[in-house]
Amino acid sequence: MLIISALWNPEGRADDPGVSTPKTIIELQPFRQTNSIQIKSAQGREGLATLININPGVNAWFLLRLDFHEGTPAEEYHLQNTDAETQKLSLDADYPYGLVVEEGVNRYTCNLWGVEPRTVLKRARASGAAYAPLCDGRLYLRNPAKGHRTRIEMATDFLRDEVPGGEKIVTIVRDTFFADAYREKTKTAETPKTSARELSPGKPGTVPASALLDQKEAGRIVVSTHLGIEVLESPPHEIVLGNWYEAKDNPGIFISLIAANRIAPEILRSYPKRVANLDRLEAEALVYMIAFDLDRFNLGFALGTEHPRVDWSDHAREQLKDPSLPGPDGIGNIVPLVSTGLINPKDAGRTVAAFTGGFKRAHGAFRSGDLALKNHGSHYGFMEDGVIFSKLQPGLATIYALNDRRVDMKTWEDEDNRLLPSIRYARQNGVPIITDFDPANQMSVPGPLVSRWGEGNWSGSEDNKLRTMRAGAALQERGEKRFFLYAVFTSATPSAMARVFQAYGCRYAMLLDMNALEHTYLSVYRRQGSKLYVQHLIQGMSEVDKSSKGEYIPRFLGFPDNRDFFYFMQKEAP
Repeated sequence: MLIISALWNPEGRADDPGVSTPKTIIELQPFRQTNSIQIKSAQGREGLATLININPGVNAWFLLRLDFHEGTPAEEYHLQNTDAETQKLSLDADYPYGLVVEEGVNRYTCNLWGVEPRTVLKRARASGAAYAPLCDGRLYLRNPAKGHRTRIEMATDFLRDEVPGGEKIVTIVRDTFFADAYREKTKTAETPKTSARELSPGKPGTVPASALLDQKEAGRIVVSTHLGIEVLESPPHEIVLGNWYEAKDNPGIFISLIAANRIAPEILRSYPKRVANLDRLEAEALVYMIAFDLDRFNLGFALGTEHPRVDWSDHAREQLKDPSLPGPDGIGNIVPLVSTGLINPKDAGRTVAAFTGGFKRAHGAFRSGDLALKNHGSHYGFMEDGVIFSKLQPGLATIYALNDRRVDMKTWEDEDNRLLPSIRYARQNGVPIITDFDPANQMSVPGPLVSRWGEGNWSGSEDNKLRTMRAGAALQERGEKRFFLYAVFTSATPSAMARVFQAYGCRYAMLLDMNALEHTYLSVYRRQGSKLYVQHLIQGMSEVDKSSKGEYIPRFLGFPDNRDFFYFMQKEAP
């Protein structure tokens, strides 16, 4: 007997009649498709197998549930399809011992529970591997893993989770000891005329658009001893201000350096009601930029083993929290699904870079302003492999990648929920820094809340507009070319971030994480044969990585991490 059921709501609001009722992560999914068959074990035990395709439009994650009706809890396994574009997983009543995998005209059977005394599934779970291969590598069983935390994260998490008033202690320590701790003042020198041609930024249309600078700053060399990525066409540690340089042996990846006080005056004077005046320290602070050619790379996103969580944010007002719910979406955890904090083996070989995501859930909602009064405080939403972990909220800055791999950034609107069936990855983090590019004025438009501290949920200190290390992401369009920009500001407020993204002519930009090198981490990978070379946007970021038996192991790629992250992969040949 085969039983099939499906839920499909183009606006992503299936199960909304029970919005005030606690639910599971599976019940939160509006597009899930379920089928069940009667099964038998190798010893003749009868039971029921249920396979849930969590989002058929993406076809990546599945939940397998086995119930042998013997008074024991049902077994649940989180499976990942290693080739979501071509492989179909199903149950077949004529094959009661496992799954069927179809790929074109080929059909494979995978005996997963018909072998005793320990089934294939139980052996895979006992392996402890974050991704245990099944069915000759056509599937992975995702197993729980312990994510790495740095000493700073362990201390702050302990204070926030275990100590009454711990968040205030964290804030005092941050404001006292970490303000401007990573600030790097921009050092420049005149460009020798003989080398100006050698330091040319490349052919138009092949690299991102250079920054629009004050004319008297054009051609100046930036001297940085902390840039960790080698570039072409430049002596070590010397890059012309605002120009782009291709990363060595990594085509399609580009590096640029800038400071806000070197930007064209017309940009610094623009939109005075939206952007605050910059103080001297943040204006002089060095900004590290990296760009990825979206014609060459696909964007991925993965949850950490612990963050971001799905319960209530500490920022949300108590009167807007429904005491009957464990979190704003009706869930308090993601069981039975598993977040690994690690790039899966299928993607790992093509991965060229990885960088940290956004705020933890503790800070991922609004205390003040209009967004604080909507949707339980407008908790930041996120999706991985088509699975909704926290609903995408209107008004929030959003990075997303569709099932066809197109990457975009926008301020989410209710009508955008029509995209949910085909969204593979999404991450929200606050409100936009740049909302659009005005072609009439040839200038990027800053977000309306850039200088409004509480309403923008920018974190830091409202009283002294705390400068701190901040990371941001942006989208730049140059003709038909599109580039994804990631920037680390060694000391900045959102206003300084807006000015820099304006200088590079970005169409959209948003804040990611902040305060330390481990929270703004980015690494790029270069492969030569069996060797993997790791470089970091800022050299000090390497301290977050590990080594074992003389082998260097990079974060997110080599070991599970507690934090969510993005990663770029080489596009596969058609």
